[in-house]
Amino acid sequence: MNKLISWLEGSFAPKMNKLVQNTYISSIKNSVMNVLPLIFLGSIFSLLTIPENFVEGWPNFWTPQGWTFGMVSLFVAFLVPFNVLEAKGLHKSRINGGIAGVILFLMSLNTQFVADQTAALGTDAITFARISGIGGMGAGGMFVAIVMGVVAALVMSAFGKFSFFSEDSVMPDFVKAWFDSMLPIGIIVVVAWLLTDSAFLGLNLYQMIVDLFMPLQNIANTPFGFVFILFLFCFLYSMGISSWVLTPVITPIFLANAEANIALVQAGEASAATLAPLTDAFVYSGYLWIGGIGCTMSLVLMMAFMCKSGQLRGLGRACIVPSVFNINEPVVFGVVAWNPIMMLPMWLNGIVLPLVSFILTKIIPLAPIPDMLFNMWYCPFPIATWLTTGSVMGIVLMLVIFALSFVIWMPFLRVYDKQLVEQEAQLAAEDED
Repeated sequence: MNKLISWLEGSFAPKMNKLVQNTYISSIKNSVMNVLPLIFLGSIFSLLTIPENFVEGWPNFWTPQGWTFGMVSLFVAFLVPFNVLEAKGLHKSRINGGIAGVILFLMSLNTQFVADQTAALGTDAITFARISGIGGMGAGGMFVAIVMGVVAALVMSAFGKFSFFSEDSVMPDFVKAWFDSMLPIGIIVVVAWLLTDSAFLGLNLYQMIVDLFMPLQNIANTPFGFVFILFLFCFLYSMGISSWVLTPVITPIFLANAEANIALVQAGEASAATLAPLTDAFVYSGYLWIGGIGCTMSLVLMMAFMCKSGQLRGLGRACIVPSVFNINEPVVFGVVAWNPIMMLPMWLNGIVLPLVSFILTKIIPLAPIPDMLFNMWYCPFPIATWLTTGSVMGIVLMLVIFALSFVIWMPFLRVYDKQLVEQEAQLAAEDED
């Protein structure tokens, strides 16, 4: 363990810290951090939706959740070019760059307006059509938002020093900025229009990015496919990209497997050999994502009660209640996303934990594979494990997974905690001076 920590401190962490200082990577990380308050609010609203299933007349908190966490990709599309241009010192272009990022993102979604006949009001209410899968403006579209934000930043940066006016022009600076921004924004809009409009190429850029993951369809239920898909969840999430971007590809697989498992049970043919493990019941409720994707409950508990950094300790304690209900956006976006030191254990959890669970349910069936449709992802562990497996060995396997995640997170968290403690001590010393 000491050798591993020494390697992390002396080799891995310095290299990753140098990488994260890249203008674009740091800007993406900062953009994700900028929307953290909305993610916290969305998590609170998500928790408040739970009584809706049990209390008649309970308010629909999904609406405010949709206007906070459900809009994060739209905000990220603005913030990425804004932060890139800010980091490059192009302050006059940053707001227009953010606007260009939003325009490009919305055009990539093939957003269109539809008339909603509202008889009660007697008017046409204009609403956004839900295009290209579920929640394109929410976390599901974050990868697209980042890509489009980076493209907008690149174009705006290329014209950062361009001006229609000479340096000795008497034109006010803010007027110069207006006219100078017209050319790069115009290029972005026209190119996006030619790519996406049905009168020209008619490309669905959002779907094209999603389609990059389509080869998963054929390998999903193999041992390699099972591990790879769940690793991909963690890989994307560690970069602040919600796995919801995979919804058009992964959800049909999850639902088809659950339906097939139910049919096997009804036919009396259910066994470890025939049941498919890649279902919501197995992944989100039975064994793997304890506290949320990446099995972050152990991380939260370590932050809350073992870390010396006030920042980590405070965030960990604030995240305990959401983690109980498997809501881990606060801890992921607050600690893991675009943090090279903490991304690696997230990836390891995405490989080791699925592999162990697959072996101990399919190859060596010590614990059962859930054979029911169970989408109550917010149900706490181990209650959810008992409901989906009805097995003491199922709970034992869940505890094994939890212990493994603890071992994986711990050395990396210790390194990060040490760094933050040093930073906090330095800040305290500066304040005293």
